[in-house]
Amino acid sequence: MYCKFIPLFILISFFSQAQIFHGKPQRVLFIGNSITYAGGYVQIIEAYQFANFPQQEIEIYNLGLPSETVSGLSEDGHAGGRFPRPDLHERLARVLDQIKPNVVFATYGMNDGIYQPFDEFRFQKFKDGIHWLHEQVEASGATIIHITPSLYEDPLDKNNYEEVLEKYSKWLRSQKNWQVIDTHQALKKYLNQQLKIDANFKISPDGVHPGQQGHFLIAKEILRYLGAKKIKNVSSIDQILRPIKQPIVFFDLVVNRHNMLKDAWLTEVGHKRPEMKKGLSISEASEKSASLKLKILELTR
Repeated sequence: MYCKFIPLFILISFFSQAQIFHGKPQRVLFIGNSITYAGGYVQIIEAYQFANFPQQEIEIYNLGLPSETVSGLSEDGHAGGRFPRPDLHERLARVLDQIKPNVVFATYGMNDGIYQPFDEFRFQKFKDGIHWLHEQVEASGATIIHITPSLYEDPLDKNNYEEVLEKYSKWLRSQKNWQVIDTHQALKKYLNQQLKIDANFKISPDGVHPGQQGHFLIAKEILRYLGAKKIKNVSSIDQILRPIKQPIVFFDLVVNRHNMLKDAWLTEVGHKRPEMKKGLSISEASEKSASLKLKILELTR
């Protein structure tokens, strides 16, 4: 994960990074399904922000919820029949009201086709849900940036579900005057390159949830979209975290703080998905978060 040797041109380029968030102090919200909840790509973006702009007053919130859809659909027998998929419609108003974000990154689509062949009804439900989400976020006064769904990599994909996600991604990209980050194509390009080397290579070990490299690629694509052009040639987290002298320690602190706040806010805002970890109270999480933040900032000096 961490490289011992970093080329000189990369070291030099990191001394003058462009800010990825501008203006007044900002509250940045990420919402989505289990891929967002896993947090890998959000944690990398947060670590990049701390490492390069420690004096900026930026707070990042992850309220991704596993199994969630924006379409409101759920297949029969989901989770072995224990519960239906949660629907973003049930909680979005509370999320926006309590977090009060300035910027919202939204990633939906993977669950919205219900892992079935392409169907116009399901596609329309996805489009309706995305339009509703876009309008609700804008009405709250925040800016929304959509992120296309990641890849579906089941080699025995009898339902051609990757084609479904490609259609959903293409539709998102076609929306005029919307901000859309196309991580789907970035992941597909990388996958095709690696398959030429190893026919068994997968970004997502289970076909759905990206592994560490997948989250890195998603984070990199988002950072580049936000203006971090100089990370184009980096290939590891420690390169993104230059000039931090202890990148492993630094990143672990960011991850621990991120995960604690994520579960605290999910519990505070509330949702209808069972079998989720109960977070600390917001007051307790905020106190511990402040202590961890001090340690993170100390490592930037």
